[in-house]
Amino acid sequence: MTAVAEPRTQPPVRPGRAWWRRPWIIPMGAVVIAFLVYSIPPYLGLDPALSRVPVPEGSSIYYPALLAHIGFGAVAMVSGFCQVWPWFRKRYRAAHRVLGRVYVFAGVLPSATAGLIVGAMSPFGPVGRVSLVLLASIWFGSTITGYVKARRRSFAEHRVWMIRSYTLTLSTITNRIWGPVASIVLTPHLDTMFGGSEIALLYSVAGITNWLGWVVPLLAVELWLQRKRVRAR
Repeated sequence: MTAVAEPRTQPPVRPGRAWWRRPWIIPMGAVVIAFLVYSIPPYLGLDPALSRVPVPEGSSIYYPALLAHIGFGAVAMVSGFCQVWPWFRKRYRAAHRVLGRVYVFAGVLPSATAGLIVGAMSPFGPVGRVSLVLLASIWFGSTITGYVKARRRSFAEHRVWMIRSYTLTLSTITNRIWGPVASIVLTPHLDTMFGGSEIALLYSVAGITNWLGWVVPLLAVELWLQRKRVRAR
């Protein structure tokens, strides 16, 4: 006699907390919008003279790569915000999947690819160049890993990798915090530590800013993820 298999039932989906009970949502969204409103306008006219980043002389590829990096990076910032917002992700699953593809293929991957060019040709010294190239590589790799995990339906690992990816997406914002700090600390030592060389001072400030801008947030996120794993045991 053959037993009739009972149909599998999916466990009930636990409703997520209301969006207003996530106190970090509004500040993060406000920071992203403010950053884009401040950063994007100088590049809308496609005029290298208005670039906030010095364009190396004699280079025909740097400015187009910079524009691509900034434009696709803006797409990544906006679409990624919806991806890490738990309420949006649970309430609008179809939109989450669509925006996930936008984040990966119209945001991070082209922006990171252009970022490799921008980083390798950075006018802010070798230490900064190494940091920017490494950042673009890790950003690209973590995003691809997260996408592959989703395709394999390993959704818990997918979320972890996408949190890492979006942390790196936002690292350009934290750069703006470390820059003034490094400048305030190092400028008084222009004559002693840097022998009066403003170029050496600039390279040092840029190098510190570029490294701390993404390493510190990534380490903080890793510690937070580790704490979540420990609590889940």
